[in-house]
Amino acid sequence: MADKLLNEGVARQVQQAFEQLQEPVEVLFFGAKSNCEYCDDTRQLVEEVVSLTDKLSLHVYDLDDDAAIAQEYKIDKAPGMVIAGRAGEQVLDYGVRIAGIPAGHEFTSLIHDLLLVSGRDSGLETSTREFLDTLTQPVHLQVFVTPT
Repeated sequence: MADKLLNEGVARQVQQAFEQLQEPVEVLFFGAKSNCEYCDDTRQLVEEVVSLTDKLSLHVYDLDDDAAIAQEYKIDKAPGMVIAGRAGEQVLDYGVRIAGIPAGHEFTSLIHDLLLVSGRDSGLETSTREFLDTLTQPVHLQVFVTPT
């Protein structure tokens, strides 16, 4: 493995943030053996983050070799991740996905996503939850973030 991506100071800050973790979280990482410039770095970053607490666990998949699992979670990009809850052997899919390497400002989003899924609550206002309850058809919502 290459040198650590997280320096000691950042790792310590993340560990402090992880003191707020409530319930177990499962990270499902999807990489690819070819044509994936950031797969190795992303996997290493996620391995380092997951190693900071026993509340997090990681399963690593290959987008091609594990195509059925990737399709089940609607992952079509590598590197890609599913941030899910864990209840015993059950994976609780809340629909949280990350595509690409969560570097720079996106690293904060990764940590925030882990904390949100661990709390099992979106933090949405009551009025927003009530509105969402009125929806009768599925909604495909994507948020795109760029480092620029």
